[in-house]
Amino acid sequence: MADTKREIERKYESDDSGLPDLTGVAGVVSVIDKGVVSLDAVYYDTADERLAAASLTLRRRTGGDDAGWHLKVPVAPGVRDEIREPLSDTVPDTLAALVRSRVREAELAPAVRLRSDRDVRHLVDAQGKLLAEVSVDAVHAERLTEGGGTAQWTEIEVELADDGDPVFLDKVEKRLRKAGVRPSSSSSKLARALAETRPPGSGKKKRKAPPVPGEPTTAGDHVLAYARAQRDAILELDPAVRQDAYDSVHRMRVATRRLRSTFRSYGKVLDRTVTDPVGEELKWLAGELGVDRDREVMTERLTTVLGELPPALISGPIRARLDTWANARRGGSRGRLIGVLDSERYLGLLDTLDALVAEPPVLPDAAGKPEKVIGKAVRKDFGKVSALVEEAIEAPPGPDRDLALHEARKKAKRTRYAAEAATPALGTPARALAKSMKSLTSLLGEHQDSVMVRVTLRELSAVAHAAGESSFTYGVLYGREEQRAAGVEAALPEAWKAIVAEGSAQV
Repeated sequence: MADTKREIERKYESDDSGLPDLTGVAGVVSVIDKGVVSLDAVYYDTADERLAAASLTLRRRTGGDDAGWHLKVPVAPGVRDEIREPLSDTVPDTLAALVRSRVREAELAPAVRLRSDRDVRHLVDAQGKLLAEVSVDAVHAERLTEGGGTAQWTEIEVELADDGDPVFLDKVEKRLRKAGVRPSSSSSKLARALAETRPPGSGKKKRKAPPVPGEPTTAGDHVLAYARAQRDAILELDPAVRQDAYDSVHRMRVATRRLRSTFRSYGKVLDRTVTDPVGEELKWLAGELGVDRDREVMTERLTTVLGELPPALISGPIRARLDTWANARRGGSRGRLIGVLDSERYLGLLDTLDALVAEPPVLPDAAGKPEKVIGKAVRKDFGKVSALVEEAIEAPPGPDRDLALHEARKKAKRTRYAAEAATPALGTPARALAKSMKSLTSLLGEHQDSVMVRVTLRELSAVAHAAGESSFTYGVLYGREEQRAAGVEAALPEAWKAIVAEGSAQV
């Protein structure tokens, strides 16, 4: 499995004067000279530089104590995760998979070679603990594609020690600035190399992409800005999902739902004859992402309620039974999800989303005023939520009410997403509605979880009974879940009344 290291670093311009004296930095007792190391890195990208456009860097580097393949993924300004694999002649499959959503059908090939002589210093405290590594890098860059040029420069790099306090970098920067050193204008060595080695007038081979959006003014501007943000979220979360990072599957699933809801809510802005088929593909993706999600939610809830029971009410090997159920199919479904992300269908969906935001299927209302067009769409969604909530409140307890509450929850989610998209244009009223719909969704979600937990408890109880185990505790938990659902149903009328009284729908 690939090794991952979190990098927190800052880069600065450097001249012939080299590194200023850093012994005056607060907390630094010694600056230890670690010598000069020669590094040789070849960076890979597509011909149209898709990885660079996404601020991703993939390189094969020799020299130093971390020779190998490195994929750097941005986390925040100045923070990246470096995923490492051992040296090999070709791009490791693990790293190729992590950039597949960006590369797709294109080929990864050597793009830039960077050779650096790195003069390293360690900043340490009174106990000899490493605070940061500071280096002066003399860089020679060579573009490896046809017609490419070369460039040379020197820069200072300050990398925080593992588990260090980022505030320390502020102290180092204060000292550097006092010595006349300024932050680098480039985010990375590769970005600078690409900019400085491109032949004059050559122009970069670019994929067809939308123009850089300006300040949204029309209804269409606002809807497309929200849609574009969800497309970006899907792409950015793809590597995290492949690595099984915490909550990544759920977040990608939410992005697909937000995008699909946007198409449905704003059908007067974007032509649904075009977006509906895309929405169906997003629904498919959300379903694939949700294969394990429902089981995770049920497991968390059952584990919590079981932990709340006094020992006297726990009969039989229910914890072992729950663990077996929770882990069933995990390995197989994980492999299935990776297969989905590698599939032509998924990668084709990404191509479709790119094309849609590049050349959106706008209707005449897209040019309209946001207050009128967007406000009308949000009010329409809220009206549907209102009708379903009223229907659920009037329905007798039982399956019909459960179904009505579930439908109201789905429409509340859609209204929340529509209000989120509307917030930049409509301000406080839309923000208030989004908050109210989030609250309503949480309340109704509690009810739906109870419905699904009771189904699960019946299944587990039947299996336990067939195995000759006590089913008593399953019955206790079932009764508690019935009480939880009844509590939600009892609270709903007042909660709904409060939402209406707040005027959250007046957008």
